[in-house]
This record gives sequence, structure tokens and C-alpha cells, in this order.
Amino acid sequence: MALDLAKEYPFKSNYLDLNGLKYHYLDEGQGPTVVMLHGNPSWSFYYRNLVKEISNRFRCIVPDHIGCGLSDKPGDDRYDYTLPQRVDDLEQLLDSLQLNEKITLVVHDWGGMIGMAWAVRHPERIERLVILNTGAFPLPKAKPFPLGLRICRDTWLGTLLVRGFNAFSRGAARVGCKENPMSAELRALYELPYDSWQNRIATLRFVQDIPLLPGDRNYDLICAVSDGINRFAGLPMLICWGELDFVFDHHFLAEWQTRFPKAELHRFPKAGHYILEDRKDTVIPLICEFMDRTVLST
Repeated sequence: MALDLAKEYPFKSNYLDLNGLKYHYLDEGQGPTVVMLHGNPSWSFYYRNLVKEISNRFRCIVPDHIGCGLSDKPGDDRYDYTLPQRVDDLEQLLDSLQLNEKITLVVHDWGGMIGMAWAVRHPERIERLVILNTGAFPLPKAKPFPLGLRICRDTWLGTLLVRGFNAFSRGAARVGCKENPMSAELRALYELPYDSWQNRIATLRFVQDIPLLPGDRNYDLICAVSDGINRFAGLPMLICWGELDFVFDHHFLAEWQTRFPKAELHRFPKAGHYILEDRKDTVIPLICEFMDRTVLST
């Protein structure tokens, strides 16, 4: 029996107009603000259980990046599918909500680079950080770029697989949870927004936008973010990490540990990329306890 999206994701949809495009976001609960940023190829659905758990005492802002989730999925003629635009979108959303207090950032996958790029622009607005299998710096030198990503990034075969067969979204749903694999019904909800060639444009463009070498588009930007995040070393930080992630693996975790040795770290040796789904039984209580313990200063 198929899972009911409305039951799994029982939230009111909100939209910000971005030059005629509908930018979808959740705005649930009241209290100190928590901004949760998803990656590729997921959507705000990834954070549903965390929102349900903490919205009784926190205000949860959870956008769907353009091309993802319930946001519009325009062609390249109407939207620039690049990192700087993603950061600008987030800035417009948070400015439109007139958030005056400091916020907590929860980031996963591409959400780490987008969120930390925004944070480097506005360091005074960051209260604490929750890091879930992500990066905010160039590919670590010891980390080989995965062949599957290279095919998607650089070849016509990758385009056909991602946009024609939804291989990226389907593959991520199958391998993203290692310890507690998703049911077919749950995988279908993760894949739901990506149901056509047109609606898979962001899934491909995210991969194509990965800067690997000097001279690549936005390589200078990710280096600037990499330099800038060190200023957050004194803030409360929680890292929850699935160690069987084939992209954000031990090389990325080691980089976070080197930069933030005081961060509270919880490793999950048998879990995969979708750590918040794979080990929700443990990770969500850890986040809740961290949020309740690290009292806001404003």
C-alpha cells in the first residue's frame, strides 16, 4: 500500500515569488528559528520528521531549492542553476521573513555549501550548526571524485541516465539508507517531484555545478566559503555522520573534524548518506537534545 504524502508530510505550503518563479518552503512552529537545507536529489521531505519533532518549540524554515520538491522547475532560460543563485535565493527568503534573531542552520549534502555560503555572508546571524553528511569546502585532496558522479557531471550518458531514467534520484533513494533501507513506498515519495525529463533538470544541474579544479565555475566561491567557515569554530556544532556515504565519506568528515575539533560528533558506521532517514531513531533525539542544551543567547 502506497504511503500517503499528506500523512507523511502534513505541512502547509508557502511560496516566495522569485522573479515569477514559485520558491516553496515550510514555515512551521514558533520559537527560535531553525533553517534546514536539503541537498540533491532530495527535498524538504527529508526533514519532515525533525520538523514534526521540534516545531512545538522552534520555528522551522525549510525551503525546496528551485527545481526541487514543490518549487517550480524552470528551464535554463528562466533560471541560473548555479551555487551563487542558490545562495541569493536563500537570502531573499530569509530577508522576506524578516528574521531578526540569530538562527540555527541544519545542513545536508548541497545544503552545506549553500547554507555555509550564506552564513559566511552573515556570520553575525548564526547561532549554532548541525552538520549532516555534507561539505563546505573543495573536494578533499585524498578523496577521488566518484565515477558515477563524473559520468553524470561530464557526459551525455549521464544526462540521459539522470533526466531520462531518473537514475540519480532512484539510486540515491536505494543506497542512501544502508542500515535501515527505505521501503519502496518511501522511495516513491522521495522521487515524487522528479517525475519527468523537465522536472529532473535540477538533479542534473546540481551535479554539473560541482567545481573540482581551479578555473571551474564557482571554484573561487567555494574556496572563499572554505576560508570563511573557520570563523564559526567557537559556535555550538553537532555533526552526525553516516560512514557508508560513498560521496561524503571519511575524507569529508576528517576535514570537518580538523576545522572544528570541539564539535560534538556522532558517527554511524553502518549508516549511509541519508543519515536523518537511515538513523532517525537516534539522530533526531540527538539534535533535539543538542538544541535544548545549547541555549540561545538572543
